[in-house]
Amino acid sequence: MNVSFVRASRMSAAAIVVAAVLAGCAAGSQGGPAPLSVADYSSVLADTGRPAADKADDAARKPAEVLSFAQIRPGDTVLEMEAGRGWFSEILSTAIGPTGKLIIQYPPQFAYGDAAFKARTDAGRLKNATITVTAFDKLQAADGSVDKVLWILGPHEVYFTPRDAQPGVLGNVQKTYAEILRVLKPGGTFIAMDHAAAAGAATSTGQTIHRIDPAVVLAEAKAAGLQYVDKSDVLANPKDDRSKMVFDATVRRHTDQFLFRFRKPK
Repeated sequence: MNVSFVRASRMSAAAIVVAAVLAGCAAGSQGGPAPLSVADYSSVLADTGRPAADKADDAARKPAEVLSFAQIRPGDTVLEMEAGRGWFSEILSTAIGPTGKLIIQYPPQFAYGDAAFKARTDAGRLKNATITVTAFDKLQAADGSVDKVLWILGPHEVYFTPRDAQPGVLGNVQKTYAEILRVLKPGGTFIAMDHAAAAGAATSTGQTIHRIDPAVVLAEAKAAGLQYVDKSDVLANPKDDRSKMVFDATVRRHTDQFLFRFRKPK
């Protein structure tokens, strides 16, 4: 698989309709952007091209609520960090429409993404996306070129070391957050979401149970110069045992997840 490529062909007719719907919703009474609601994203999730297996996770992952919180709009340039197998990439690609640009990122050590993204692009999906395989602290985007950076279920990974690798191979923590600040446009948005570890837990939870204390993400983002704006409890679960591995069958798909929004100062 080519580690960096662009799919620049036209979007499907369905995606164009979705973009038109969202564009209409985005026009405020004074001509500026109006806040988008959860309902505004219903057509994005209903896109007939989405794999059925992806749609089966909608109830647990609440993508419309996450998109609404992130205020993803047609024409946005979005950088999705640690994109996994492309579950959110599909949704983001449709939401930003044919005039938008999606930059997908994951580290070379997470090679499971290769086959998954090849299957999606072979199926004619992600036509407005560039796939980049890089460390977290080497994002492939120009300075001030991105409207929104999304790191979904990923901030803990910067504290993770793959087997037989050197610590920090996925990216230096401080340099990673500095990269997020660098690529964002002034006024651009950073969305961070992850599985919550117990308050005060060491960052080693990123290695052991794939969680992170929300306070760690807040502190690192602020230290990099990002301004905290808001949070959402849409995926919060106070009954979650934060000491359990996120893949434990008793908590999988039901972990307590935090969702933060930050802004790059203008």
